[in-house]
Amino acid sequence: MARYPLPELKDLPDDIRAKVLEVQEKAGFVPTVFLALARRPAEWRAFFAYHDALMLKEDSGLSKGDREMIVTTTSAANKCLYCVVAHGAILRIYEKKPLVADQVSVNYRKADITPRQKAMLDFAMKVCLKSDEIGDDDFTALQAHGFTDEDAWDIAAITAFFGLSNRMASFSNMLPNPEFYLMGRVAKAK
Repeated sequence: MARYPLPELKDLPDDIRAKVLEVQEKAGFVPTVFLALARRPAEWRAFFAYHDALMLKEDSGLSKGDREMIVTTTSAANKCLYCVVAHGAILRIYEKKPLVADQVSVNYRKADITPRQKAMLDFAMKVCLKSDEIGDDDFTALQAHGFTDEDAWDIAAITAFFGLSNRMASFSNMLPNPEFYLMGRVAKAK
């Protein structure tokens, strides 16, 4: 059970309620994170503004699947149940691969992903675990797979942002919605 009670939808500020209802309409449920963080509206707005700037970015060398793969892999390294399950579900959908989230969360080096994605995750994991050791060789390894310096920034920013998210979810005992567990694994009911 979460350490902090989730606010009621009816009690949220109008702008936050509208966004939560939009997500509910699209997903069919309200992901816990939207309510858990809404207990502090100003922080909710800042969190989701940065989330959207990173994850919905149009002019990036990273696909939506790449971004979710970074989140799932680094969240596993940070032992964040909520983010591994929730973003793993989104990853399975974007990549159309029901096994990929399990593979990258346990050992991305043995996962059924491209060499380009492995290089991306090598960089993300170094940012996640040893950012103080990032050097020119790390950028060179990315460039060998077609990544630009801007792509490297995106990989690092996603990794860092979800480091914050992982810690907030873990300390507050935020649990994933049951709906996430089957998403992208079984055909959606019509």
